[in-house]
Amino acid sequence: MSINESTFGAGNGESGMEKPRIGVFVCHCGGNISDVVDVKRVAEEMSVLPGVVHSTTHMFMCSDPGQTSIEEAIKEHNLNRVIVAACSPTLHELTFRRAVARAGLNPYLFEHVNIREHVSWVIEDKEAATRKAARLISAAVSRVPYLEALEKRHIPIHGAALVIGGGVAGLTCALDLARRGIEVHLTESTDVLGGRMLELYTVFPTNEKASDLIDPLIKEVQSHPNIHVYLNTQLRDSTGAIGDFHTTIVTKKPDGGEEEREIHSGVIAIAVGVDVYQPREGEYYFGKSPAVVGLLDLQAMMNPDGPTGGKLEINGKPVKNVAFIHCVGSRQWPDIHEPQADGKINDYCSRYCCTGIVHAAAEIREKYPDVNVYDFHEDIRTYGRGHEDWYTKASEVGVLFFRFDPHKPAVVEPDPKGESALVVKCKDRLTNGLEVEVPADMVVLGNGLQARDMTTLIDLYRCSRGSDRFLLEAHPKLRPVELASFGLFLAGSVQGPMDITEATAGAAAAASKAAALVKRGFIELDPFIAKVNEELCTGCQTCLNVCPFDAISRDEEKGIAVISEALCTGCGTCAAACPSNAIQQFGFNDAEVMSEVLALLGVVKKEEEEVPVG
Repeated sequence: MSINESTFGAGNGESGMEKPRIGVFVCHCGGNISDVVDVKRVAEEMSVLPGVVHSTTHMFMCSDPGQTSIEEAIKEHNLNRVIVAACSPTLHELTFRRAVARAGLNPYLFEHVNIREHVSWVIEDKEAATRKAARLISAAVSRVPYLEALEKRHIPIHGAALVIGGGVAGLTCALDLARRGIEVHLTESTDVLGGRMLELYTVFPTNEKASDLIDPLIKEVQSHPNIHVYLNTQLRDSTGAIGDFHTTIVTKKPDGGEEEREIHSGVIAIAVGVDVYQPREGEYYFGKSPAVVGLLDLQAMMNPDGPTGGKLEINGKPVKNVAFIHCVGSRQWPDIHEPQADGKINDYCSRYCCTGIVHAAAEIREKYPDVNVYDFHEDIRTYGRGHEDWYTKASEVGVLFFRFDPHKPAVVEPDPKGESALVVKCKDRLTNGLEVEVPADMVVLGNGLQARDMTTLIDLYRCSRGSDRFLLEAHPKLRPVELASFGLFLAGSVQGPMDITEATAGAAAAASKAAALVKRGFIELDPFIAKVNEELCTGCQTCLNVCPFDAISRDEEKGIAVISEALCTGCGTCAAACPSNAIQQFGFNDAEVMSEVLALLGVVKKEEEEVPVG
């Protein structure tokens, strides 16, 4: 069909026949765009294109005056399509949609063109940049007549939440949700709540006893009427989508049997925590000498209720010299450190280790003043509030620091003189490469953190993982505690290495986001999902096989494909794969895309010509 013959939304969501009346608004972005692109010239060129009745510029379109100018122009010129050429749509597309809606126009009759990141920030030649900006906006002008007045999807949310993992993050998330009046089902794979905090004696930066923090939290969770706790429990299956998840869990009973039950929830928070890096046999002499221990082993040793009764000893022998080694299983280098079973190395920082080591080192010097303490590191990153104080304190109480080259890490070997169990050697970069050798009755490794085996979770919820194997959030700024699939939240160190403060903050954020959905009772989602034309669908099931989100099923009675509005993310894979052209995607139908592509290619279409589709 031609532009003049198209059917357009009347602006309020209703259907109606009208010619396009397009408004084009080009932003200076305070010079970010206009210093390179001749925005006035672009606006003038757009003003003569078919369908454009208003074309102008503004210094900051996203500002209140800029948005007001859009609203006023819509009313004054009776615009039924709006184009804003500005920065990235990830920043202000929603801003402009809201401005369009305030003026009484359907927000999906708006098109955003990125002429900052795609033009002015990547092209130095002003003429070339101006031409490209004009071409991109003219393509949008060709596209917008085919936009449809769409409405957001409204999906009901079941009023309960499932929290997977009973560590400090899972406990925090569950309690925050329960305090908001939400029913919570909390699963834990072991027979006790508390996670890694149960292995700690004291915590930084406050030096409080870990038990004084975690025990009250556990008791409050166990006694809260809105929380159901399932210990020794694993996930077996999960179906559904946001607002309507059905998860099958299996609990091991004391008699060795199993109890299976189904949990119905509107949202799910994943808080399965992390694993501590286990050094290889022989790595820093680990496994070859009982004098080589991990940081958590030292915490247990210093605990008066621990295996040594708070005494610093190895096999009953008092420790006189302690050497700490940083970055064991973290910040690894290719060709220096052996890869894990998956072929990858842990090249990231585990974040907690540096402060954990200097905290422990200072504690040893204070509690056992006759013990010599040595710190071997490639770098020290005490980044959090109050963390640097522990580095300063460790220095003040006599901890000696040595910095080794990461390409030539410290070496641990038996003491040839037999005066101590081991010796630690390195070339100290703080003294211009001086060879250093210190005795060590105990070597404490600052074990890094690494992602757990989350194969089941990844398969059930189609989670994305980063190169570090941790679960990947949908967007680091816009959706920092959510998975790409709506209704799934990330709580704590399942996203990456975190200390207790960071893990509980992340868990609280996940609880806040999840609670907002549950308490509202429904979620509004953009309408950009796929739609099946039943008359064209042949039931070939091609779409079922290519959908990465299992959002498509088959109606056996009709013999056609059916798309779940809740599960569909609008990726467009099915629309591209459908051999009978029976699937179109709202916001990206064939007419919209083809008209834009032809304009970008410089194909001039006469008004009476149809846009080729299919």
